[in-house]
Amino acid sequence: MHHHKHQDPAGRVVVTGIGMVTPLGAGKEEFAANLFSGKTGVAPIQSFDTASFSSHLGAEVTGFNPRDFISVKNLRRMDKTSLFTTAAARLALQDAGLDITPDNRDRIGIVLGTAFGATDVTAQFSGTLLTQGPASVNPILVPNIVMNAPAGHASIELGFRGVNTTVTHFAVSAETAIAYAVAAIRRGTADYLLAGGVDILSKFYYESLTKFRALSPQNGKEESCRPFDIRRNGTVVGEGSGILLLESLQSALSRGRVPYCEIKGVGMGASPTAPTAWPAEPSGIKKTLRRALENASLRAGEIQAIFAAANGDRILDETEARAYEDFFAGANPAPRITAVKGATGESFSSGGIRACALALAMGKNSLPPSVGLSAPLSELPFVKEREKADLVMTNAALAGISFGGSYVYLIFGQ
Repeated sequence: MHHHKHQDPAGRVVVTGIGMVTPLGAGKEEFAANLFSGKTGVAPIQSFDTASFSSHLGAEVTGFNPRDFISVKNLRRMDKTSLFTTAAARLALQDAGLDITPDNRDRIGIVLGTAFGATDVTAQFSGTLLTQGPASVNPILVPNIVMNAPAGHASIELGFRGVNTTVTHFAVSAETAIAYAVAAIRRGTADYLLAGGVDILSKFYYESLTKFRALSPQNGKEESCRPFDIRRNGTVVGEGSGILLLESLQSALSRGRVPYCEIKGVGMGASPTAPTAWPAEPSGIKKTLRRALENASLRAGEIQAIFAAANGDRILDETEARAYEDFFAGANPAPRITAVKGATGESFSSGGIRACALALAMGKNSLPPSVGLSAPLSELPFVKEREKADLVMTNAALAGISFGGSYVYLIFGQ
């Protein structure tokens, strides 16, 4: 048995691989080309009929072929959340140049965030259960109704046997998963961790969101996703999976890999907010961002960019903008702000996809535009739609803000 050198608590954690299945494409080449050129994944929903609903738009994953990523043997056992996750995880491992072997497979794991899990399978399962009784339920559905099915399926297909954890924490599920994975790498619990999120669109879930008045149009006007825009009127829901491969800097260098970036700091927090409401005042955001910067040993003026949580919601976007106005009041220049949910939709575990976007942006020294943002609600230096922001980012923040008042900020550095 060879001994693994355990990291000291200050061990530096880096991103060496990214993988994604998104409404802007699968794999980093297609995803980056679409994201940085300002394309949107938002379109009328095709996979189910929305005629009876008040909303009709969504950011669906299209043109994704699971057979490109998953063996036939395992394919038929997997639901959509598992297919997306397994494909994104395979892409992240390939991108990191990491082969799974009997020598390393016990030290490779996954920490996955999902807000709502397999809502399609759960609806089908419950429908049969309630109308026809337990005997009629298709047994193949049963393993997939649990939240940790996607992470389990990914480990079976890809052959890793380390940490296998699933985190469900509202709209900051993926950011929370990444935060836990960073802590585990720092502690030496694993040598490599896949970390990110997955969520899907299903008819049952979409209908529930329209009934909660969670989606655009909240005011009966034109349906759209316009983060930070004065015309915003609700969010457009999306789906997909985004996964980072994390390891210690020492490990990356010993493998001869050049990391995308380092995750320097993590901040988590909460503030009293109704369970289905977005936070209406900025104190929780500011407190959590301060924690993340302290954890990274940085000052407010040392952040060049923010990947915002704004999703077109009338309350969330206003609160997030107010928080940054306060927080960066003395910073000169203030960080540039981009909101990618205008292109990818709000999947509620979008933090995985946005973390991949941030890693790509650091490598390119360029920020993607905020699709749907043309008339900003504030004077902040937003990257508007059809705008290209070339910017050297030494440090950038990923914002995770959830309904119910949960916050996670991650600080990425060169």
